Amino acid sequence: MTLLAAATNESLADLSNKVVYASMAVYTLAFFAHITEWVFGSRSKVGRTAAALTTAAAGAAPAVQVRTKGGGTAVLDKPQVVTRSAAGSRDVPDGPGAAGGTEKGDLYGRIAVSLTVLGFLIEAAGVVSRAMSVERAPWGNMYEFSVTFSTVAVGAYLALLALKKNVRWLGLILITTVLLDLGIATTWLYTASDQLVPALHSYWLWIHVSTAIFCGAVFYIGAAGAVLYLFRDSYEAHLEAGRTPGRFRSSVMERLPSAASLDKFSYRINAAVFPLWTFTIVAGAIWAGDAWGRYWGWDPKEVWSFVTWVAYACYLHARATAGWKGRKAAYLALFAFACWIWNYYGVNILLSGKHSYAGV
Repeated sequence: MTLLAAATNESLADLSNKVVYASMAVYTLAFFAHITEWVFGSRSKVGRTAAALTTAAAGAAPAVQVRTKGGGTAVLDKPQVVTRSAAGSRDVPDGPGAAGGTEKGDLYGRIAVSLTVLGFLIEAAGVVSRAMSVERAPWGNMYEFSVTFSTVAVGAYLALLALKKNVRWLGLILITTVLLDLGIATTWLYTASDQLVPALHSYWLWIHVSTAIFCGAVFYIGAAGAVLYLFRDSYEAHLEAGRTPGRFRSSVMERLPSAASLDKFSYRINAAVFPLWTFTIVAGAIWAGDAWGRYWGWDPKEVWSFVTWVAYACYLHARATAGWKGRKAAYLALFAFACWIWNYYGVNILLSGKHSYAGV
């Protein structure tokens, strides 16, 4: 029975590897579909749509008739509702999206999302089969963590789409980085199925590490929003200064949400997941107390988890202060996410400690 179980687990591990490669193939098709969406959306209708939106934003708002006490009517100007990222920011409407308002661009965008859903389901199946092969939580080493991380990141993106949020413009960046993450995982981080050291056999593995993965995936989406905010804000400043940007730059930037919307998007994403990151650190301390007999030992992973927490706390505090909205806050958000990335790759590979993955 033991030999049979071992053979079954080995087969499941092999199946998991093949499924992950299959998901990469589907994500690659989704990548090309996203590229095609942007290409078809760059045609002349994008310019017309953007011009119409700009004219509507800059022109007079439609008048509104109201009744007066004397029984007559009076004409009032309808107030314009705008989104501001900071006091004195530009009043710019959101772009029409990656498809650029074209029917063909929208078709390829829908195909891209459909392929992303398929790739997500296949990759999730790979995570499940890996869990079955090792008979534990499928995030005991960097390979398993990376595959699960990309699965959760795609799942979070699809959840935002399911909630009718206008985030399809994020698809191309997401799929590109997911393919990079999976490429690194399968090429350099791959580890054969194996059991964990006794200290890690705990239900806290399910709680602590799963929340860390989820937080990292959502922080990534917030960081992507911050990067795009910086590009869009620079583009809007370019226009405000009266300069004419290049055709390619205009085609891409005009389809993104406004800088104010991207600023708000990044802030809300990071603010929503920050309490869970706090719980992740607390859960890790409790697990350390059970496994190692101390709650905090200044292990490199513990230190950088706390540094990341402080960085995001500073970002949220600064973002809530009027003078630190916009570019300053975006830079701080990216610094905080860079701390998270270093905590994962740098600390695990370059620094030694109780959290270091043997053979990654």
